[in-house]
Amino acid sequence: MDQNTPLMARTPYFDGHNDTLLRLWTHHRATAEQAFIHGTPEGHLDLPKARLGGLGGGLCAIFVMPDPARRDDPGLPRVAEAPALRDTAQMLAILLRLARDYPQDLRLCLAVQDIEAAFANGQFAAVAHIEGAEMIGPDLDALYMLHAAGLRSLGPVWSHPNIFAHGVPFAFPSTPDHGPGLTPAGVDLVRACNELWVMIDLSHLNEAGFWDIARLSNAPLVATHSNTIAVAPHSRNLTDCQLDAIGASGGLVGINLGAGFLNPAGIRDAGIGLDPIRRHIDHIVNRIGLDHVALGSDFDGTLIPDDLRGAQDLPKITALLRADYTPEEIARFAHRNWFRVLRATWGG
Repeated sequence: MDQNTPLMARTPYFDGHNDTLLRLWTHHRATAEQAFIHGTPEGHLDLPKARLGGLGGGLCAIFVMPDPARRDDPGLPRVAEAPALRDTAQMLAILLRLARDYPQDLRLCLAVQDIEAAFANGQFAAVAHIEGAEMIGPDLDALYMLHAAGLRSLGPVWSHPNIFAHGVPFAFPSTPDHGPGLTPAGVDLVRACNELWVMIDLSHLNEAGFWDIARLSNAPLVATHSNTIAVAPHSRNLTDCQLDAIGASGGLVGINLGAGFLNPAGIRDAGIGLDPIRRHIDHIVNRIGLDHVALGSDFDGTLIPDDLRGAQDLPKITALLRADYTPEEIARFAHRNWFRVLRATWGG
């Protein structure tokens, strides 16, 4: 597909999770904006790759790397609050500078109307997301500051405990049932996110924390980049009971393209092909319906199948689904389900 083909003439995608800001910040810090706009040989996602593959936008994760000095102490968050907030500010600044300096190419989106306008205008629709809330203290002051700067989605944990909750460790074969539920600070965080209309991401959260949020939150339940235990029994994936709760809430699961989470054998094998993607989608559709599944690629954050080099190959997923899904159903998977859930979460 020619990258000059208008986005809405194709099957445009909205993606529930990418780690491109981390890649830009880590490897192209002095030239991050130019690296995204003009593209780089490495990486799954930049503007040229997005346009080539019909990716109209997505949740752009801010992920703070763990501090090696804290790795072996289960009683400590994976990174201290002050350096986490510093690194968060630097990654968010990349997004803010892109929106300021390249307004014709990227739009920082605060509402679904912004995303729809970006799709129509050929801009990349970027939503600021946090993966692991170590930069936020128990007073939640940083949450309000980040929200004012554009934050609209937040995952309380990565796969490690912090002051809010317990992340699920990477384990196979395993369920997500590892550790206790939300802390009192975690309860406060969920309530504050609901008040601010910030979407709460359940990916990386353990099962006890999932059920605590299911009881507390007044928003649809969303796992931005997770797959299904029924197909691949990895701790990062979701049980059928969790899927049922997500469906009953009007929520959504974003299919993670990580090979280790797709693979029924739990092996990070880039040669697995595309069929496991279809198997996870089909299981969710059969269990809770097509309205509750979409894309949550994890681009630039994990090993994906060799058959998908990156965002430029998203039309291969469209082709994969054409055998059994109509064009309208594929459009729901590609972007409309995300628009519906974000509109319900963000209040308009």
